[in-house]
Amino acid sequence: MELSSQLLQLLFSGLTLGSIYALIALALVTTFNITGVLNLAQGEFLALGALLAASLSAASLPLAAAFVISVALVTLLSGLVERTAIYPARGAGGLNLIIITIGLSISLRGLALLLWGTDPVALPAFSKGAPLAVGGATIGLQSLWIFGLVAVTLAGLYAFFELTYQGKAVRACVINRTAARLVGINPATMSLLAFAGSGAIGAAAGIFIAPVTLATYDMGFMLGVKGFVAAAIGGMCSVSGAVLGGIILGILEVYFAGLISSGLKDALALVVLLAVLMLRPEGLLGAVGGRKV
Repeated sequence: MELSSQLLQLLFSGLTLGSIYALIALALVTTFNITGVLNLAQGEFLALGALLAASLSAASLPLAAAFVISVALVTLLSGLVERTAIYPARGAGGLNLIIITIGLSISLRGLALLLWGTDPVALPAFSKGAPLAVGGATIGLQSLWIFGLVAVTLAGLYAFFELTYQGKAVRACVINRTAARLVGINPATMSLLAFAGSGAIGAAAGIFIAPVTLATYDMGFMLGVKGFVAAAIGGMCSVSGAVLGGIILGILEVYFAGLISSGLKDALALVVLLAVLMLRPEGLLGAVGGRKV
C-alpha cells in the first residue's frame, strides 16, 4: 500500500474510533451539563447495551427490535441507578459522587461478567456489502452508521440545549439549583432524566460499535476512560467540544499506533489528558465561551 493510501486508511480508522469516543463523551457531557455529576460508570451502560442487543439478536430477534429493547432496558437501569445511588447522595461533594460512580462502574461490570462471562459476543453488521473504496483506502459500512449516530446525537443535543426553553431550564439546575426551584424547575426530575438520557445514548453507542469491536463484559472501562478524555479535550460543558475531542483523540491514537508504536496507544490518551489539564483545563471550546453547548 502506498504511503498516501496508508495515511488515508489510518484517517478513516481514526474517524471511526474518534466517533466512538465522541458518543461516550456526549453522554458524559449531557449528564454533567444538567446535574454537575461526572458519571464514570457511563462506559458500563455502553457495554450492557451491546451485550443485551447481541444476546437478543442471537435469540433470533430482529436487529431493530433488539436495538429498541436493549436501549429501553439500559435507560430504565440508568434511571434506577440515579434514584438508588446518586439521588440519595445529592448533598455530597463532587468527589464523593465521583467515587460513587466508580463503585457503580465496578458493580455493573461484575454483573455483566456474571451474566455473560468472559467470551466476546458478536452482533451482525447493520448493512450487508463490501466496504466503500475511497482514494485507495476503504471504509466499512458500519462506520457510516456510527458517523450518522454521532451527527444525529450532536444535532439533537445542540438543538435541545440551545434552541428550546426546556434545554435552557435543565442547564439552570446545575448553575443555580435554588434559583431553578424558584422558577418551577425540579432538579431531582432533571437529574433522573439526564441519567436516563445518557444511559440511552450509551446503550445506542454500544450497539452501533458492537459489529466492529465485538461485545465483552469489560469493553466499557477503557472506552469510558477515552470518552472522558475526549470530553476533557473539548470542554466538559460543550457537546460540540465532545465530538471534536473524540475525533482528535481517535485520529491521534490511530496515527500513533500505525506509525510509531501500537503498544503505547492507550498511554497516549493519558498524556493528552495531562497536557489539556495543564495548558487549557477548560477544554478547547470550553475555554472560548465558558459554559456552552
